[in-house]
Amino acid sequence: MSVTEQAASALMNNYGERTISLVRGEGVYVYDDAGKQYLDFTAGIAVSALGHAHPKLVARLQEQVATLIHCSNLYRTPWQEQLALRLQALSGMDRVFFCNSGTEANEAAIKLARRYAYRNGAEQRREIVSLPKAFHGRTMGSLSITPKPAYHEGYQPLIPGCVTPRDYHSAVELIGENTAACIVEIVQGEGGVNVVPRSVLEEINARCKETGALFIIDEVQTGVGRCGSFLAYQQLGLKPDIVTMAKGLGGGVPIGAVLASKEVAEAFTPGSHGTTFGGNPLAMAAGLTVTEVVSEPSFLEHVQDVGAYLRTALEEFGREVSGLGLMLGMTVENAKAFVLNAATNGVLLTAVADTRVRLVPPLIVEKTHVDEMVRRLRS
Repeated sequence: MSVTEQAASALMNNYGERTISLVRGEGVYVYDDAGKQYLDFTAGIAVSALGHAHPKLVARLQEQVATLIHCSNLYRTPWQEQLALRLQALSGMDRVFFCNSGTEANEAAIKLARRYAYRNGAEQRREIVSLPKAFHGRTMGSLSITPKPAYHEGYQPLIPGCVTPRDYHSAVELIGENTAACIVEIVQGEGGVNVVPRSVLEEINARCKETGALFIIDEVQTGVGRCGSFLAYQQLGLKPDIVTMAKGLGGGVPIGAVLASKEVAEAFTPGSHGTTFGGNPLAMAAGLTVTEVVSEPSFLEHVQDVGAYLRTALEEFGREVSGLGLMLGMTVENAKAFVLNAATNGVLLTAVADTRVRLVPPLIVEKTHVDEMVRRLRS
């Protein structure tokens, strides 16, 4: 066994075989240990919003590493407060809680919804309604609202009170006096890049308001400019009670956030929830840098423009192209084979179903990069 094989065998095998070993990146490109260049249209699963080694992000992180990386939430830190204020302004939500990932953000959102009901004398409100084809994470709570049997195998019983209907419209009927919250994605990434119909989202929003259930929007993958607006729901005029964020917010540094209305946020009283690493100065410095760049109107216009260009380009290679902004998917005959062939030709894509391929390039991608992708895929 080679040294490389020995090193790989030291890891648990939950990710299966990984044949590409990446060692560095620059802009929209990454390079493997043999020096091969790839166009990165996976972006760390929609994480590397500013691409790789972005000068502003590198400088900010270097400065922060030399200043303060971690001090815990026993103390106030100015970076945490600054990013909270910025997210407040960009989202229109009132309060922010920081954690370390999207699954942690959704776990916290479930807890917040149930605790809000409890503190308001509605202890029967324990149900969390999610949509078919949703993906909200891998912890026990977030897994329980992710209706994919393959992910559930060996982990039952899951958290009780989590229900998912067979179709989108049935979710509206499930929301009632026992519902703590309904959680949705505007575009379902792991489900195949499905855009949930606007009419469904509006009906769920209205039903939650009518019954007193909370409306949670999972913007873990769709947020931070990915869909052409800072948060995807802002294009639809929806009024969520809770919003979850992660992925692109840190530009590669682990981060998660839960945004909520003032009334709902008050359910998290001192000691009711917490995290050791959440809101650490390094992650906050990353979030401040990413939001500073992404929130510029010209940057969001760029995402919309290049996203439309990429959508048209994909019609040559697949059918049923769907998504918003720079979060797109297409149907091919064999997704795994397509992704493997693309990588051989220097393009990193993601298979999210047997016949669905997802593209989530860095938001700094240019039309020239799309043209380059087309040339490489044609070969």
